Amino acid sequence: MTRGIFITGTNTSVGKTQVSALIARSLVADGHRVGVYKPVASGCKREGTELVAEDAVKLWEAAGRPGTLNDVCPQRFAAPLAPSMAAEAEGQAVDRGLLRSGLQVWLEQSDIVLVEGAGGLMSPLSDQDYNADLAEEFGFPLLVVALNELGTINATLQTLITAQTVVPKLPIAGIVLNRIALSPEDESIAWNAQEITRRASAPLLATVNYGQHKMNPPVDWFALAGG
Repeated sequence: MTRGIFITGTNTSVGKTQVSALIARSLVADGHRVGVYKPVASGCKREGTELVAEDAVKLWEAAGRPGTLNDVCPQRFAAPLAPSMAAEAEGQAVDRGLLRSGLQVWLEQSDIVLVEGAGGLMSPLSDQDYNADLAEEFGFPLLVVALNELGTINATLQTLITAQTVVPKLPIAGIVLNRIALSPEDESIAWNAQEITRRASAPLLATVNYGQHKMNPPVDWFALAGG
């Protein structure tokens, strides 16, 4: 069976794509065939007649350009809204079947698939689906990306509680604490890792500092993806 990790965040704009790309590069460097899948994206940019999901491009590049960009993200919408609302704004609807079937191409050609959700675990993808629904159906261990800033302890614990309540059978691989900006005035940055380690029900696997191109400490993502 193809291994996988479902990557979610404690909120939007926490650097899920940055973390996913770091993981993809690490796996490729170890010799694995890496698939990358973002089931749906909104806030996409128009280039000619095409809508391009910048996150999908970053994932594709990090994984060594496997498959096609359309395979990485088959559903793309322009409005910077939750996908279901972005689709409605364009007179369309998110294809629920394609959210699921789009994974198949990666299962057939990859040793491991990184699935990046859109937003947080309870962010809506379609009129009936949340990220949690796809995560549960795919069955891959869950990785939580948390933003290293004031308030992240609450957001991280809430995400873990949600996962344990909504998808109780889904294994939680752990947490990555990610810093996406220089914020010297935020004193919590020096304490968040320690507090999350002490309070969270899942392990803090690594931290990523601003501008850093690798995780500290290194993580065996392929082993974690096996559940």
